[in-house]
Amino acid sequence: LKFSASCWDTNAFHEMSEIGLDFHKIASPMNRHHELLELTANTKIKTFISTGMSSMEEISEAVDIFKKKKCDFELMHCVSCYPMREEEANLLCIPNLARIFECKVGYSGHETSLTRISCAAVALGATSIERHITVNRAMYGSDQAASLQKNGLRDLVNSIRKFEIVLGDGEKTIIPEEMEVAKKLR
Repeated sequence: LKFSASCWDTNAFHEMSEIGLDFHKIASPMNRHHELLELTANTKIKTFISTGMSSMEEISEAVDIFKKKKCDFELMHCVSCYPMREEEANLLCIPNLARIFECKVGYSGHETSLTRISCAAVALGATSIERHITVNRAMYGSDQAASLQKNGLRDLVNSIRKFEIVLGDGEKTIIPEEMEVAKKLR
């Protein structure tokens, strides 16, 4: 596992920088904190930027900071509700954000379902998936129900890996097994 943390202020950023992070994560509430964005982009370490609670204009401001600093980043489509209702997912934002900002776009999920929405996000081009984890989804807290336990995380990863296989490469070909069927049916 790679180590990181979402810093919610500049003090936390400096503390985490001393530890050393494999990547940065800007939580949705912090994507308007321009000082924190500047500090993060100055590191040139890949950064995941969540887009919950944000307008396209606000997202553009954050993206501009990272592009100016030439810091690798990936937007994370996100709806900041805990838990998020499935009909609020608006996954078509994933290809839309990728097209508009010319960058990779992942999905940060807060839904109660284990795999359905994340697999759909992958089908729409999500380049990464983020989910919260917990030891018990029934525990007290605003995002426990939207988190995954160990088995749920395992199921999600397995489902995504299988889903990636069934998506294929998009090239229309006739596989050898189809040739045999074609001989019979044509």
